[in-house]
Amino acid sequence: MRFRGSNVLITGSNRGIGAEIARSLAGFGLKVWINYRSGEAQAKALLDEILSNGGRGDIIGFDVTSEKDFINGIKHIVSSDGSLSYLVNNAGITNDKLAIRMRVEDFISVIDTNLKSTFIGCREAIKVMSKKRFGAVVNISSIVGETGNAGQTNYSASKGGIIAMTKSFAIESAPRGIRFNSVTPGFITTEMTNSLKDEIKQDFISKIPLRRFGEPKEVAEAVAFLLSDHSSYITGETLRVNGGMLM
Repeated sequence: MRFRGSNVLITGSNRGIGAEIARSLAGFGLKVWINYRSGEAQAKALLDEILSNGGRGDIIGFDVTSEKDFINGIKHIVSSDGSLSYLVNNAGITNDKLAIRMRVEDFISVIDTNLKSTFIGCREAIKVMSKKRFGAVVNISSIVGETGNAGQTNYSASKGGIIAMTKSFAIESAPRGIRFNSVTPGFITTEMTNSLKDEIKQDFISKIPLRRFGEPKEVAEAVAFLLSDHSSYITGETLRVNGGMLM
């Protein structure tokens, strides 16, 4: 894939889907900034892997829910590289329980990490990318942001909000040459899905037309496409990576 830009910040990228996004984008020649809140050892190990494969990168630790820390993190990147070409808002958490048992604190904690942090990242990206009138942002949402899910009122709200917010950012930033899109993964093979009992896995798989869970690399390549020059006329869209589970 072709990329006009040179670097990318991926939040929550020391493990899971975020780490795979970092590997993929490094493979396409971008300098990847691996963000983590905890798990510095994982971030360093991922960076070593990327560097040993001939890629470029660095690690940057900050809490995405902190407006001050997020702003300072982006300032550090711009100070180091001269610009920020791309941003992937990937950091997220779950805190599942039925709504009737969900405390306001349980709801807000997920909104803060998933939705508020994405807002901060998008807002700050516009500020720095506007200077060169170029940039692209991909926000990682979820299939449950489109469908809802029992026990995930907070998570569904945060991910549904990301989809709508992405469209608004796309409209506002288009005159500045900056694109915003979102990706909604379905069931992806991760530590969480690997821990499920086989009968539960098979029940989920039976509802997926492609009859399997997706791989983190398949999400990463969708993200890469939306950042790349190959999607230069695409903004405000939601790319579903769910094996046909929601069409």
